[in-house]
Amino acid sequence: MNYSSNPYLCNMSEHPILEQETIVALATASGNGAIAVIRLSGKDAIVITNQVFRGKDLLKQPSHTLHFGTIRDGQEIIDEVLVSLFVGPNSYTKENVVEISTHNSKYIIERVMSLLIKKGARAAKAGEFTLRAFLNGGMDLSQAEAVADLIASNSAASHQIAMQQMRGGFSNQLKKLRDDLIHFASLIELELDFSEEDVEFANRDQLKSLIKEINQVVSKLISSFEQGNVLKNGVPVVIAGKPNVGKSTLLNALLNEERAIVSDIAGTTRDTIEDEINIKGITFRFIDTAGIRETIDVIEAKGVERTREKMKQARLIIYLFDPTQDQVQDIQNQITEVSVLNIPFVTIINKADLLTQEQKLHYELLKPLYISAKEQIGVEELKDELLAQVNLANLNTDDVLVTNIRHVEALQHTRSSLERVLYGIDNPVTSDFLAMDIRQSLYHLGEITGSVSTDDLLDNIFSKFCIGK
Repeated sequence: MNYSSNPYLCNMSEHPILEQETIVALATASGNGAIAVIRLSGKDAIVITNQVFRGKDLLKQPSHTLHFGTIRDGQEIIDEVLVSLFVGPNSYTKENVVEISTHNSKYIIERVMSLLIKKGARAAKAGEFTLRAFLNGGMDLSQAEAVADLIASNSAASHQIAMQQMRGGFSNQLKKLRDDLIHFASLIELELDFSEEDVEFANRDQLKSLIKEINQVVSKLISSFEQGNVLKNGVPVVIAGKPNVGKSTLLNALLNEERAIVSDIAGTTRDTIEDEINIKGITFRFIDTAGIRETIDVIEAKGVERTREKMKQARLIIYLFDPTQDQVQDIQNQITEVSVLNIPFVTIINKADLLTQEQKLHYELLKPLYISAKEQIGVEELKDELLAQVNLANLNTDDVLVTNIRHVEALQHTRSSLERVLYGIDNPVTSDFLAMDIRQSLYHLGEITGSVSTDDLLDNIFSKFCIGK
């Protein structure tokens, strides 16, 4: 690959990937299953496979074809297999790729892998196939990171966002911003060549208008991180309230399993218990907490302290009240305490099956949701209320959403550089200072897509991938 066309790509000529070694790894999860897939990538992938495969001559077969045969060590048949051929650059990594489908036997996998390594391949590192796809121009860095997000997605929303980013939605928007900036950057750089003649090739009013427009887009992307991160990692919801109001029972009802210990003894839950469910494509991470009360029990007191910390970190709070022990005024006092956190919360009257309609009138001003966690009454209505509170159910995940903290930081640096450009236009500075700030903006945008990159950054990103991807 010719890297000279990318002046911002740093230190890549020394990356070990460029040695063009052929790599091999198990691409499917180990464990029970009928089939295992062993993947090779590199210029000698087909040659190495052909040395151990008995069937058609793989070197003479076209790309994107399947071939039945056997894998042999000398005359010993190790397994009957299907071999898939992908001749570069028409492959995931843009190199020659071979996928060998074997029977999912640990013994067979180890024998085939050892044989391929003996013939010249080496074991792949974590994420090395996707790293090669990036280095060979098959995708940019943000798309590569979306591959890992796609594998880790556990809800319809997180899956849709990862797919959108992997297919270039985020990258395309950044490319347009960068192209617009590069146009003006080139004009500013041209001014530097004619500095002695005091001429301006870049119209400052047009540049100012463009910078403001780009800044609006960048700011919108930054603000989308809150929603994007929630969709990717789940909505953290704290279940809080006094001891013995039914918090653990509610958690079990939401999860539809006995996840938390339920007892009539106050203070049973002394630490947080976390689990998650999917509600209409959105993941909610529920956190059952210790009951909030004054206590001389040291362990329970630590649990209460953790409850208050978790409440501060939550996106949403479910606050439970027990009408058999809480009067209206007491509930109002607790609601006031929760309101101070400035975090959305749902007021829940639990054990509602014990209340008459007349008794419920006393609580109407609080606008609570009535449930009975024990009897599974009102649980589905609570789920609908949770979706309404976080306002994500109708979110258009076709919109570009930022889900990666690395991208947010780069966008924030971009915005700071753009604001310096605006300052320079309003408080006339020389072209070289304007050019420097525009170059910084381009640099930080390039960090996201990988047009600006280092070995350390790539190693850090791809080391988090699974082996075989």
